[in-house]
Amino acid sequence: MRILHVVTAFPRTPDDVIVPWLVELLKRLRAAGHEVEVFTSSYRGAPDEVFAGIPVHRFRYFPRRWENLTHEEAAPDRMKRSLLYRLMPACFVVAGIVAIWRLCRRTRYDVIHVHWPLPLALFGWAAQRARPARLVTTFYGVELRWVKGALPFFKGFLAWAARRSDRVIAISQYTAGELRALADVPIEVIPYTTSLPEPAARPPEARDGTGPVLFVGRLVERKGVAHLIEAIARLGGGEAAPRLEIVGDGPERPGLEALARRLDVAQRVVFRGKIPPDELQATYARAAVCVLPSVLDTRGDTEGLGVVLLEAMNHGTPVIASRIGGIPDIVEDGVSGLLVPPGDADALAAAVRRVRDDPALARRLGEAGRRRLREQFSWQAIVQRWLNLYAGLVPRAR
Repeated sequence: MRILHVVTAFPRTPDDVIVPWLVELLKRLRAAGHEVEVFTSSYRGAPDEVFAGIPVHRFRYFPRRWENLTHEEAAPDRMKRSLLYRLMPACFVVAGIVAIWRLCRRTRYDVIHVHWPLPLALFGWAAQRARPARLVTTFYGVELRWVKGALPFFKGFLAWAARRSDRVIAISQYTAGELRALADVPIEVIPYTTSLPEPAARPPEARDGTGPVLFVGRLVERKGVAHLIEAIARLGGGEAAPRLEIVGDGPERPGLEALARRLDVAQRVVFRGKIPPDELQATYARAAVCVLPSVLDTRGDTEGLGVVLLEAMNHGTPVIASRIGGIPDIVEDGVSGLLVPPGDADALAAAVRRVRDDPALARRLGEAGRRRLREQFSWQAIVQRWLNLYAGLVPRAR
């Protein structure tokens, strides 16, 4: 079967960190016998190429010098920078429609798989106009929250994109619920995952609860790190007081550092910034608990899934997270982790205390989390779901 994946951006070099989970999925689909190709935008004139064995078709939409609407950051954030970037999406859409129409006139695809349908659903429409193919559309949630908040005039567009698709996919039950509010269509939930190394052994301080409390992620509002720092302050001082390690960077860091000083916990809150992959895995393994305190930010955005929880579960590290977004798809409260109300520092503090003070509970949560990871979020399980979906669309590839 020949499948064309339509995406906003795709890695430009082997060390590019864009959509690593999608690259891995496409590699595995190729290994299963499918012909997989990618249609995406150029970046400063980048031409077509073969990336990790995957043919990548890049379309040009602006003069090379300014052709950077995508790849470096999300296009909506880029558009805030200048009038030029606010005008650029029109060129992006028109150029993409023309380029994918030409590509699909030359090449027959069995399936067109559109990721991030705002605005890429138009590319799926153009591809089908050029030559009939089955259409799959994946919703990641952020486009629904953009529309709900700042772009309500696009609600009809996303509903149209869902209704004209042969299969509609959401990455979580939360995203599926948001989409059902716009379009009454059948929706299948297929999460994404991440490639995980062999887990490291957990040292004694992790097992007895004296290891650090860990946060991993970008320091932006929707991660809710301020509430975690407040929770650490509520847990008091002394030798037994927990230490918080924050791995990652972002625009919220100066404010979070100031908050730690203001709450008099700066000596127990360590900002480590970005760290190498091997060091990150060791950090997961020695943590007493990994916390993802996500909230709904002022733009209406929140956690689409919470892959860092899977990374912690891989090491048998117990997890605590907010009951919001796609997180409950990963964490079964009281079974594979603990869930707390978003933005509730008192509940976070109580959950951290509970895990640190009860090594048997921490061990049970960690072991159950590892089992859930293997059963529900392994590459084998997720790739098989995609293979079944494609086979149901095109029983016999043309």
